[in-house]
Amino acid sequence: SLLVFTAALQATRALMVVSILVSALAMGISAAGMKCTKCGGNDKVKKARTAMGGGITFLLGGLAALIGTSWYGHRIVREFYDPFIPVNAKYEFGSAIFIGWAGAALVVLGGALLAASCPGRSGGSYAKHYPKAKSKAPSSTQDYV
Repeated sequence: SLLVFTAALQATRALMVVSILVSALAMGISAAGMKCTKCGGNDKVKKARTAMGGGITFLLGGLAALIGTSWYGHRIVREFYDPFIPVNAKYEFGSAIFIGWAGAALVVLGGALLAASCPGRSGGSYAKHYPKAKSKAPSSTQDYV
């Protein structure tokens, strides 16, 4: 039953569920901010800011997963060094906690990169206008090869 777990384990599970839900929401927001979608019109700055919102949401989801796995890792370490817990009841780090840490780190990294891709207040790289190149008529005295 779920009620036999400690409060810390239930909170860790809740953080992981929140992380999954927030990351799923972030995927939807980021998909709406992609340049290849028609959601939100063709305004590039608006789409970039929508993608930045998705990146920030990914950051929140990744931090929730990172907090959950780190909290459980701290519990494992604390119980491992507790002299009052029998040796056969102690846990060690397994592959699941390492996968949790790696997954959370990748989600945080991806969210940070997506959030950093937004142009600044002035419009960033989307608002730059370059002058037209001056074209000269080719000189008749020069031969082009």
